[in-house]
Parts: sequence; structure tokens; C-alpha cells
Amino acid sequence: MSKPGILIISHGSPESEWMHWIDEAVAATSFPADLPVYSSYLDNVPGRLIQDGINELEHQGVTDLLVIPLFVSSGSTHIDEIGYALGIKEAPEKETDLEPFAITANVHFGYPVDDDEDIAHMIWDKIKHLSEDPAREVVLVVGHGSIHPGFLHRWVKGISSLSRRIGHVSGTAYADYALLNPDSLTLKTRKWSNRGYRVLVAPLFLSRGYFLNTVIPRRLEGLSYQYAGEALLPHPRLSHWMERQADLLLQQVNNSTGQERIRKQ
Repeated sequence: MSKPGILIISHGSPESEWMHWIDEAVAATSFPADLPVYSSYLDNVPGRLIQDGINELEHQGVTDLLVIPLFVSSGSTHIDEIGYALGIKEAPEKETDLEPFAITANVHFGYPVDDDEDIAHMIWDKIKHLSEDPAREVVLVVGHGSIHPGFLHRWVKGISSLSRRIGHVSGTAYADYALLNPDSLTLKTRKWSNRGYRVLVAPLFLSRGYFLNTVIPRRLEGLSYQYAGEALLPHPRLSHWMERQADLLLQQVNNSTGQERIRKQ
């Protein structure tokens, strides 16, 4: 008999506030009561790293890990290295110091945010108080991006699709995206403001930190824009996003278990 458990993985930070909002979002989830849950971090949180989560869940008898990668893009190199370390892929696409984890349970790997209805509503909720005349406004979604071509392609695919979804949610004239790496934020902000639109800058980051507080404002110096500087968290819809992920992964486990039973008959 299989026993599933949920392993949530996010990046981690030396800033306690960063983990506080992640932990609050996990605590607010309504996962099935019989599923053990462990929220782990890739780095910066000793005692709550990914291997700690694997060890704890397997100690509780978990045979199938439902892994929810709490990252905003599949273009993150961390998704690549975590997938490799969990045995999802034979080799990482980019060199990593992350060693394969000691793991005996079956791994069912979820998906990062990329483009999702819950996330689109979260982003608009964070900036809609800045809106005055949607017909003359542009939402500019800002993500981290990547210097590595394959990863950059995934970033662009996800954030461009997400920005279109935000356009439908917000009702603004346009919705566009910009990246910090390679930098397109300055260029796109200037382009839209020169066309006579109010630019509502919307960060695609889970929690506040250096990029929201320093990098984005610095690159926008001297330009015309509206910016609240708010991250996705806190917001109740992130808990809902995780619940939906868990449901999909649990279906995978149930389907594979059912197929195994049929083979044995």
C-alpha cells in the first residue's frame, strides 16, 4: 500500500520574514488530513533543508513524495538542480553543487508557477489599488530571468503567458513583461510611458527582499511608473495553488497504484 506525503520546496533566505510568509501560506492550506506535510528549503535554513524533509516524511512511512516546487518559473536553475538531486532527471542541464538526495520513496514532481490563474489574480490584487483608468494603463510584470539560453526560454514562455492572463484579469489596455536578467525593465517602461500609458509595475517574486526593495527601483530611476513594491506573499491564493498541485500529484499516485494492482491481477 502506498502512503503519500507532501514535500514543499522553496528557496529559503537568511531573512526570517521571507520564511514567515512561506510558512504562513503552508499553514493555511487545506491538504487532506491523512497526508503528512513538510515545508523544506533549498538553502539558508539549517534543519529544514530538503534532505531533512525527505528524512522526516520517510520516517513517517511515506512511500510517495508529492513534491511541490514553490518557485515562480521553470526557468529557474534551481528547478533543474532539484529535479536532478531528486532523481527526476539523469543529469542537470547546468553544473550544480547539489548532490543527489538519499531517498527511497517514489517522487512525483510538480510544477513551478510559470502561468496560473491563481497567480494572475494575486499579482493584480497587489497592484490594483494603483489603477485609476484601466483603458490607459499597462501592467508590466517583472521577473528575475536568466543569462542561460535554455532557462531564459522557459522564463519568457511562462511570464509572457502569465502577463496575457493578467491582462484579462485586470481589464487594463495591455499587459507586458520585463526581466531583470537580461535587463528589459528600463526599455519597456520607457516604451509604454512614451506611448502615453500609465505603467503599473508588478513584481513576480514570492517575498520581499533585495530585488523588490533595491534593484527594481534603481533601474526605474527617472522614469514614469507606478510601483507598490509588494511581493506575491502574503496572499490566500498561494495556499489554493498548493492545494491544487497536491490534488494533481495525488491523482498521479492513485492512477499508478491502480495500474499496478491491475498488472498483479
